[in-house]
Amino acid sequence: NPRPGGEPQGSRSVFWFHCSGSNLQGVWEEQTKEDINKRLSLPADIRLPDGYLEKFNVIGPSLFEQPISRRLHRVSLSEIGFGKLETYIKLDKLGEGTYATVYKGRSKLTDNLVALKEIRLEHEEGAPCTAIREVSLLKDLKHANIVTLHDIIHTQKSLTLVFEYLDKDLKQYLDDCGNLINVHNVKLFLFQLLRGLSYCHRRKVLHRDLKPQNLLINERGELKLADFGLARAKSIPTKTYSNEVVTLWYRPPDILLGSTDYSTHIDMWGVGCIFYEMVTGRPLFPGSTVEEELHFIFKLLGTPTEHTWPGISSNEEFVAYNYPQYRADKLSNHTPRLSSEGVDLLSKFLQFEGKKRVSAEESMSHCYFGNLGRRVKTLPDTTSIFSLPEIQLEREAVRPTVSADPGDPSLLI
Repeated sequence: NPRPGGEPQGSRSVFWFHCSGSNLQGVWEEQTKEDINKRLSLPADIRLPDGYLEKFNVIGPSLFEQPISRRLHRVSLSEIGFGKLETYIKLDKLGEGTYATVYKGRSKLTDNLVALKEIRLEHEEGAPCTAIREVSLLKDLKHANIVTLHDIIHTQKSLTLVFEYLDKDLKQYLDDCGNLINVHNVKLFLFQLLRGLSYCHRRKVLHRDLKPQNLLINERGELKLADFGLARAKSIPTKTYSNEVVTLWYRPPDILLGSTDYSTHIDMWGVGCIFYEMVTGRPLFPGSTVEEELHFIFKLLGTPTEHTWPGISSNEEFVAYNYPQYRADKLSNHTPRLSSEGVDLLSKFLQFEGKKRVSAEESMSHCYFGNLGRRVKTLPDTTSIFSLPEIQLEREAVRPTVSADPGDPSLLI
């Protein structure tokens, strides 16, 4: 006799009968694991340690109370193995910087590769401000084109950030391709860069240190923003930011000339420089000093005047440098592999005045990306563009290799 909902009477007892004994235990464990994963926002592929489910019998009821307390959440994660060095196995040393050493590692929880960024703590100074900044920003940024921060481990001697592992950075990818990336792949990489930046900028987060070494790429072709050590959350306009940010080659002219009043457009100049570098295989403005960097910029884009950059003639640093009066050259003369639509987009990134640069959000609707289709622009934040069958990475003429020089400091995340 069917019940009102259409379920045959006794169907549940039949189900439990078939799941009796060890089967029943297995079903209970699987359901419990699924519930725990959802409740604690854990990765789907995580392996809960032996004995955790027994402990769960004690804390289980409180874990599913509404709402879960921060303390219980923290205790539960610690019981599973998060926040503990022994959860991760160090494999290879990838690189070393001023404050941090980066290792390739493996998580015992998921068996996946991870990148372990070990930041040395000085007793007098504590954690470097760049590390604190990176942690505080990354834990709130969840996007397919931003590197995922999996875990944070704090000991007396070090602060270790556990990131997802990606095969290489854009600089290495360029090197492996003989500095000639397939033009279709350039478009896919640029779109993903803009997608990640747009997400940051909507949340008032500026990256401030865009360069090929800070863009990570995996075998699938997914590009992710990394190294948020110089990034900052900008909630209101302010004039107090340091102009000593962004690697020189990717630094915009307004910042080079001392401006400290900037917003999300600081990142867009760097996007233009990276776009050019992907297309041509060489850096756009490889200056070794501020004066030389500006000289390279003006030689290509023309020395600014009051007409092209209102207020420039009253900038003391610009006047002191006394640059020759260069006429602007056509960008198309320097980018033979780039379509007219691509050149147009590049020119919109490389504007002297920050407020005139195209935004990341606007850029994604540019006609240069027209052949990628409409669906790529409406994906959920955490979904990869490669989830769409029409989006495919082209094979490079020189196949990029996964192996990297373990002593290359550019691998620092």
